[in-house]
Amino acid sequence: MMQTARLGRTGGQDAGSLRQRLWHARWSYLFMLPALVLGALFTFYPMVASWYISFLDWSGLDSDRRWVGLANYREALGDAAFWDAFGRTFAFTLVAVPVMLVLALLAALALNDQALRMRAVFRTMFFLPVVTTTAIVGVVMSLIMNPFDGPLNSALLTIGIVDAPIDFLGDPNLALWSVAGVFVWKWMGMSMIYWLVALQTVPEQLYEAARVDGASRWRTHRHITVPLITPFAIIIILVTFVGALQTFPLVQAMTQGGPAFSSELVEVYIYRLAFAADSTPRLGYASAVAVFFGLTVLVLTLAQAWGIRRAGAFKRDIGGAS
Repeated sequence: MMQTARLGRTGGQDAGSLRQRLWHARWSYLFMLPALVLGALFTFYPMVASWYISFLDWSGLDSDRRWVGLANYREALGDAAFWDAFGRTFAFTLVAVPVMLVLALLAALALNDQALRMRAVFRTMFFLPVVTTTAIVGVVMSLIMNPFDGPLNSALLTIGIVDAPIDFLGDPNLALWSVAGVFVWKWMGMSMIYWLVALQTVPEQLYEAARVDGASRWRTHRHITVPLITPFAIIIILVTFVGALQTFPLVQAMTQGGPAFSSELVEVYIYRLAFAADSTPRLGYASAVAVFFGLTVLVLTLAQAWGIRRAGAFKRDIGGAS
């Protein structure tokens, strides 16, 4: 009986404590409310709507909607144009991401050197393209790469590297990789910041001990830096990989998927189906393609969450050891 009474008091105290915590945190929840409402309106609702529309045969222009079940998904599985765009998307990603990560790591290693002067200025210069609007970057880079009066071709001709202007965005063999180069330049600063954060978790005492032992910079990075930032590298690679799958603004601003669909990635293909098709738009089929592609990104996001947990445990172990 007494034990039951104690359990009742404990349960009441826990409930009272929970109510007190919620009351004390009321302003925090209130300040979070606008972000939650906007997130629900502009993220959750479009996701649910796209999922529902993917089961319809609907142009989006009228009220004539016909339920077709999984027909759109079956069509996507046999759509050569979709798989071409899908393959280009991952080819773009598998080339752009490693190049970006390597260049960003080299920049981070240089900017993490305490002896380097004006480090803040260089970091700002690297990060400036990140905060520049993607559409503006695409338009400006298109003008720079113009084969007739663009400064890039003028410089190459003046130096003597080429004998004739190069149509970077008009050649089907070059358009996608020209966009990839601009993508790397724009987002390298973000990856550099990620690498800098990882590098700054390495205890400085280890570098001092390596210098005392006479280790070269190469051996120091090989035996100290690389092993200690490897768990963070998993996160950085996954975050960058997922980000590289979202290239619509840049491609749309530079090539609109051309020439001859040579730079049409999945997001551009979805846009063309839903809003810019030559015939009647196919919003239902475009939604099915978007859901399929979104599931691919979701799988990568789950892998990213797993990597974050691993890195967090590793960081706690390092903190406890030091």
